[in-house]
Amino acid sequence: MTITEDKALYERTLSAIEPMDVQWLDRASSYQCRLTKPPGSLGVLETVAARLCGIQQTLPPIIDRTKVIVFAADHGLTRHHVVGPYPREVTAQMVANFAAGGAAINAFARLNDASFAVVNMGVDAELSQFGLSESENLIEAPVAAGTQDITSGPAMSEAELYQALSTGIRLADECADAGYQAVAVGEMGIGNTTVAGAVTSALLHMAPADVTGRGTGADDDTLRRKITLIEQAMDVNKASLDSGFSVLRSLGGFELAGIAGLTLGLARRRIAVVADGYISTAAVFAATTLTSGVSDYVFCGHRSTEPGHQALLDAMNQKPLLDLGLRLGEGTGACLSLSLLKAAARAMSDMATFDEAGVEDKA
Repeated sequence: MTITEDKALYERTLSAIEPMDVQWLDRASSYQCRLTKPPGSLGVLETVAARLCGIQQTLPPIIDRTKVIVFAADHGLTRHHVVGPYPREVTAQMVANFAAGGAAINAFARLNDASFAVVNMGVDAELSQFGLSESENLIEAPVAAGTQDITSGPAMSEAELYQALSTGIRLADECADAGYQAVAVGEMGIGNTTVAGAVTSALLHMAPADVTGRGTGADDDTLRRKITLIEQAMDVNKASLDSGFSVLRSLGGFELAGIAGLTLGLARRRIAVVADGYISTAAVFAATTLTSGVSDYVFCGHRSTEPGHQALLDAMNQKPLLDLGLRLGEGTGACLSLSLLKAAARAMSDMATFDEAGVEDKA
């Protein structure tokens, strides 16, 4: 597709997103009061179920087909700077592992009977060296062989950002057409914790030191270096950080932009999107700043150990479904939380009402 076509798809998607009709929340709450349980006794699951009713505009909601999508890309930052204990080659190696079904996210997806795909948004390697070719599990959609170094200028061009966003939007349409009711999103890209720190700092107007953590095990020196690099990137790009779109273009990554596009597309098709940890939440939050109503379709799967994640959760007024001390990424926390969405929906669809069961309601 050309930049004109990608931009047009993006703009059509933004204009078609509608906020949730809150009347469905009221209907869901009233119905749950008729089920054979004390009101509110299923806690957060009742809130989840009500939101699912609002997203799907039906009662009860249905969550029986789910998918996990991991977006992968490399970052120009890592060509010139060390920002963690793992070399940039690990991005391609892990994509091969995902495609072969050998990663933690693959195990969790199988456990939850969720479909799985990893999307090559811009891995700086020939994946054919691993014997990989496009398949149901591997989607080839590279924008470029990684972004540019954000400490020297913008991460990507406007055309590249539109391409990455439209890739995510088209994947959302494919999910909708295939009948998926919830999609968990994850990411893979060496250096993307640093990139997420830059995006979060810019979007929330917070100091890099307050939102940047150790990622996959950075030592004290590396953590200080990450913070300094984010400060440099924000200074170099300071003239173009006035919107979520420009922040993604200047400081983001192709995998973050892909997640943002997927989020927009899923919101347009009224499908629940489940964000994973810090990096995918930064991308989802960027999407919520692009137009109103997007956050209504978002669930946050778990609380990351990264300090910036809580700031993003607060900004989105979201409470994570799980808090397990996870810091792997890959969509692992989001995938695990899919079972909670299924349980919430199933409670509404399978439980009897007081009248149906012949059980007396409270006096």
